[in-house]
Amino acid sequence: MVTAKKTPAAKAVKKVIATKVTTAKPVARKSPLVKVLKQTKAAKAPAKPAVDKAPKQKKPKLVRDSFTMPQAEYDVLAEVKKSCIAAGFEIKKSELLRIGVALIKQLDSKKIQAAQASLSPLKAGRPSK
Repeated sequence: MVTAKKTPAAKAVKKVIATKVTTAKPVARKSPLVKVLKQTKAAKAPAKPAVDKAPKQKKPKLVRDSFTMPQAEYDVLAEVKKSCIAAGFEIKKSELLRIGVALIKQLDSKKIQAAQASLSPLKAGRPSK
């Protein structure tokens, strides 16, 4: 009888094969009874009425920005805000600025140019600390 020498490589292969066989997980199978129960529940459940859903509108992307304005013009925002509170409603500075932008959009370019000419020039950039 001829016996083969057991080399370390042969031992390693045998060990890998043995671990793969022993560590295999059993396959989970659903019984036919589960499928039948799901079908009967679906059949017994009342049909939901179709609701007309309006398509979701995407929220507008918000942009954060900073700008510089003279204190006198900034105080105008505070005055308008106070007058709105006296009139019975509250308004934010950002809402006032958005209203201003909406009103500017309605102007033609000549009126915008005239308004720009009436503004005092500002130094560009951040103020020094």
